[in-house]
Amino acid sequence: MNFKKDPLSRYLEDQRPSGTTGNMRNEQKQSPPSDRGQAVSIIIFILGLETLLPWNFFITASEYFNGRLHNDKNNTRNVTTMDGSKDYNYDSWMALLSQLPLLLFTLLNSFLYQLVKEHVRVAFSMVAIFIFFSLTAALVQVDMQPDTFFSVTMATIWFINMFGAVLQSSLFGVVSQFPPRYNTLFMSGQGLAGIFAGIAMLCSIFSNPDRKSAALGYFITPCLATLVSLLCYLLLPRLEFARFYLNRSQSDKVEASQELISSDQKVQISEKKDLEANGKIMSHETEGQQRASVFSVFKKIWVMALCVTWIFAVTLAVFPVITVRVQTVYVGSEWADVFTCVCCFIVFYVMDLLGRVAPSLMQWPSKESRLFPVVVFLRVIFIPLLMMCNIKDSNLTVFFKHDSFFVVIMALFSFTNGYLACLCMSYAPQLVRCKDCETAGSLMTFFLALGLALGAGFSFLLGGLV
Repeated sequence: MNFKKDPLSRYLEDQRPSGTTGNMRNEQKQSPPSDRGQAVSIIIFILGLETLLPWNFFITASEYFNGRLHNDKNNTRNVTTMDGSKDYNYDSWMALLSQLPLLLFTLLNSFLYQLVKEHVRVAFSMVAIFIFFSLTAALVQVDMQPDTFFSVTMATIWFINMFGAVLQSSLFGVVSQFPPRYNTLFMSGQGLAGIFAGIAMLCSIFSNPDRKSAALGYFITPCLATLVSLLCYLLLPRLEFARFYLNRSQSDKVEASQELISSDQKVQISEKKDLEANGKIMSHETEGQQRASVFSVFKKIWVMALCVTWIFAVTLAVFPVITVRVQTVYVGSEWADVFTCVCCFIVFYVMDLLGRVAPSLMQWPSKESRLFPVVVFLRVIFIPLLMMCNIKDSNLTVFFKHDSFFVVIMALFSFTNGYLACLCMSYAPQLVRCKDCETAGSLMTFFLALGLALGAGFSFLLGGLV
């Protein structure tokens, strides 16, 4: 039977606060399902690992690329036709052409996101990364002139990192729809990408005594990892737990737009005097809820922005262009074959990861402390320290010849990089209002990329000094 509501009931219902209906709908929403077998957690971790594979695999293979450019024993024609004194500056160019796409797409991401759907960006980027890694692996078996090989490699590095930048930004948007724990898993996967590349290099060296076979096995590894990541991404929306959060974010947007439309309709129905009064009230409320301008946010976080720029500028200025030139004192031993991979890359990756974890246990100096920018600036001391390590035919005096000195300096250098950078990225949002945190995060990401690009450019000068 249908019962009509009496006028009093209708009046009371009309007087109910507008948020009550939304709250009732939220209470009626289904509670999130469980992450069975931690499948979504594993997928998010793998996707985080995938985002930094291009950078880490090319930087860890520094010896292979420098060997082909300078003394390629597998192609005697290169030795006779090329000037042996030519310096290609692979490490500096590699760092610069890896970071410029990150800086460029940090500026252009808002336009790209509006034009191309998220699943198209992610899938296409992974396919492109797979193709370029496959090309790099195929070139291991191809004899090429050093000039040609250098040009093809630099073009590959540019494009593979361009798609890597799109992939990273897109996946950050996907992961942000999940609970905060999954953001931590995503970042952990990124932190382990370097260790994964270092272990892959060690395995290729030990399993293949031939350098060409070792390089081939090394570059096949990221091809397989990219395929696994693509399959994981395609599987993600099919899992009930992931589908719940991905669909909820879309439904929240629809509900928000519907509530906005209904509120506008109520305003139009109200009387003219009430509309004018409410308009004044609403204008004040809107002004209080508006986000601050980018410049206003920058004025509050400029110290942290400059600090994160300085941190990564110092790091990229010497890593890897200077650190890969350090040699062991045990020349001719088996340790010499893995010295660079272990002491330069794996030590850096492990200690950097520990530095990123350390702020969860202790945060010093505090964000208000004037000592914080001083500590950040003092990292510049690592530049001369690393340049005075055991570099063959160095133009500078070698003060730290033994391997142990280099390992200790590298450990402190990488730990402070991860620790201070993590503090900067976590302090900046705390200096602004909650509604301006997104703007602060975008600015910090831009200045982080700016520091990487500046450090890569400065590495050309430091590489010439040694």
